[in-house]
Parts: sequence; C-alpha cells; structure tokens
Amino acid sequence: MSLINISQLRGYQKSTKSYTLTLKESLRNFRNESKFLKTKIFLSHKHDELENLEGAISFLNSQSIQIYIDWLDEGMPKTTCGNTAIRIKEKIKENDKFILLATEGAINSKWCNWELGLGDAAKYINNIAILPVKNDYSDFSGSEYLEIYPYIYEIESYQYFKGDFRNKGVYVIFPAVNGTNKFMILKDWLQSK
Repeated sequence: MSLINISQLRGYQKSTKSYTLTLKESLRNFRNESKFLKTKIFLSHKHDELENLEGAISFLNSQSIQIYIDWLDEGMPKTTCGNTAIRIKEKIKENDKFILLATEGAINSKWCNWELGLGDAAKYINNIAILPVKNDYSDFSGSEYLEIYPYIYEIESYQYFKGDFRNKGVYVIFPAVNGTNKFMILKDWLQSK
C-alpha cells in the first residue's frame, strides 16, 4: 500500500465501531486514564482537517496509546498568542512521542512545520515519526526535509520490501544508514521509550 491515502485514513474512523467518542471525550479520557500504562503522543496536524484527524485518532487508538490534541487542551489560550507557543513547546516535551499527520495541508502549514522542528529537537530520532497521508489517486508530494524522519508505513501482505521480506503490518521505517533502513513494528515503536 505504501502510504495511507485520505480515503483509507477516513475509513479507519468509519470502520472502528468502538470509536464513538467525540474528540473532547477522548481528551477527557486521556486525562482520566492511567498515565503509567500508555505511551503519550503529541499529534501535530492541520486544524481545519478534522476528518483526517479523526481517522488518524482511530488508527492510532488501536495501538493502546494516549493522544494529545493541542486545540482540545483546556489550558491553551483562547486566541493564538505567544502563550500558545509556550504551551505547545511544553506539551511536545511532556509527551513520549511526536507524530506529524503529514497531509499536503499540514506540510504547507507554518504551525505544523514549527511543531515538527520542536519535535525534532525534543524527540529526535527514536521518538518522532511522520504519518504521511496522500491525496486519493496521487503520489505523496511531501517536502524533501521529511526524508530525514522515520515514517509510518502499512504493508498489506507478505512481500519483499526494501531489501527483505516483510510481514503484513504497520511499521515505522527509519531513514537509511549505509543503505539499510531500520524497521520497527508500529506497536513496538510506540511502546519503546
């Protein structure tokens, strides 16, 4: 499958029957659940892409993690200001992992790029990943700088991929070192600290 397309991402939300919580309810549960048992994820995303965000949350919730969404944080200022940036910086540092929901819109967003830079400084390289989402029926046209980050990739069936046979599953693929990519099963990556 290579990269997840928008229809597939939105399909995760529709196919996840147990995901009936609103985003606000999900955040409330985030606060109430045991913080010792789950990995905490800062999910960077473009704010006006709600359907993509809901699909990503459904996709990631199947991995037993807690997801932090900045604009649902009651401690966030009501209007964007310097304190917004300070709060985001704190939350990126507090969370165990950083994932950029890399849609075309997010890649062009000043805020998402700024958050990615902060995530890079705070989490590089074992605790940051790109979740590239391509438009339906097109190739992912992300920026070159995204190539330096691990990315989340779904393999739909047992196949030869990047120099080895891989089982069906969702992986985090690290940038090549000496021509070889490191692969981790997404669930294992999320549980590593």
